[in-house]
Amino acid sequence: MNDSLKTLVVIAFLAVILWNLGAGLYYLLVDKGQSKRTVNALTRRIAFSVGLILLLILAIYMGWIKPHGVGA
Repeated sequence: MNDSLKTLVVIAFLAVILWNLGAGLYYLLVDKGQSKRTVNALTRRIAFSVGLILLLILAIYMGWIKPHGVGA
């Protein structure tokens, strides 16, 4: 897997996470607590965040990516 594809996958995850965060804010303002759309959007955001963290842990463990220190 080349570096561009790895970067694209992480950026796609972050875009979906931000989209769900924005959807949660939108539903919070529009629905005024009358539906569960806000809760569902924020639950999806948490699920995608956990998924991204697990994907990064797996990638480091498998050697697909190599972490480095700050300024290294």
